[in-house]
Amino acid sequence: MNRADNGPGYVGIRFCQECNNMLYPKEDKENKILLYACRNCDFKEPARNNCIYVNKLMHEIDELRHINPEVIQDPTLPRSNEHTCPSCASRESVFFQAQTRRAEDEMRLYYVCCNSDCTHRWTE
Repeated sequence: MNRADNGPGYVGIRFCQECNNMLYPKEDKENKILLYACRNCDFKEPARNNCIYVNKLMHEIDELRHINPEVIQDPTLPRSNEHTCPSCASRESVFFQAQTRRAEDEMRLYYVCCNSDCTHRWTE
C-alpha cells in the first residue's frame, strides 16, 4: 500500500507512560512540532506522524437507488429520446443534473426510463 496515495494509516489513541491517562495532541509553538501530552501529569512525547485523525469511509453509496422512480410523472423535468434505456431499450427518459455526494466529483446527469414497467435509473 502506497501511503502517499491513501494517506496515513491508522492513528490510534495514545496513552501516557507515567499515569496511563490518554494523551492529547498539543502544538509546541516554540519548536514548531506536534506533541502528545498528558493532561494529568507533565509527560510529553513527540508525534511520529503529523496526522492526528483519520476518517476513511470505505463503502460506496448507491446514489441511483435513492432516486424516486415517480420522477417520470414530473412535467417540469426535461425528456430525452436520445438515451436508450440499458434495461428495456425504451428510448424515452427523463433526466436531471445533480452533484454526487462525494464533493470531489463533478455534476452528473441522471436518467430514469419512462417505461412504467421498467423505471430503470442510470447515469452516463
